[in-house]
Amino acid sequence: MKPLRTELAEQRWDDHRFYHHSRINQSLHLISALCFIVAYGLLWVDPAWAALLAWGVSMTTRQSGHFFFEPRGFDTVNQVTDEYKEAVKIGYNIRRKIVLMGAWAGLPLLLWVSPSLGGLIEPADGLKEYLHDVGMAWLVLGISGIVLRVMQLWRTHSLRTGLVWALKIVTDPFHDVKLYWRAPLALLRGELIDPMPHARH
Repeated sequence: MKPLRTELAEQRWDDHRFYHHSRINQSLHLISALCFIVAYGLLWVDPAWAALLAWGVSMTTRQSGHFFFEPRGFDTVNQVTDEYKEAVKIGYNIRRKIVLMGAWAGLPLLLWVSPSLGGLIEPADGLKEYLHDVGMAWLVLGISGIVLRVMQLWRTHSLRTGLVWALKIVTDPFHDVKLYWRAPLALLRGELIDPMPHARH
């Protein structure tokens, strides 16, 4: 059985070499990571506002990098098709991300239409309370998204793989700062795609 650190490093390496070729995507991940780190600190002060920052800024910048800037054709660095990468992705592939982001966008609308969520919560009184409810709903969505994927990975791979993935997700912001802090400098030099000499076969 692989040591935990080895499996964590392998998941991180696959994520980087398969899904972070675009320097714009890398730069957006840097912004996302810095905001996530601030959100981690806010969790201890105001969980709702932490979730608003995490989903409203961190997740939107992170996922827009994947949706709009990351190349989706044949991967010449790794010599694999995009279909292959999507099939073997441990975490959320594009299809799963669309479902997750759809739920993210739908929750504020749901709370607007049904402020009490059918009697489950006290209806918001004003914009501030509405935003608080949205933040708490997004916090629950984030936790649920991690737990659900861990359970799916437990079924398809192993509980260990799922737990390692969850550890990766929680610590990604710190790792992304270390990995992508040079990406904006590369963009300023006009380099849109990371040549990834370290990842080529």
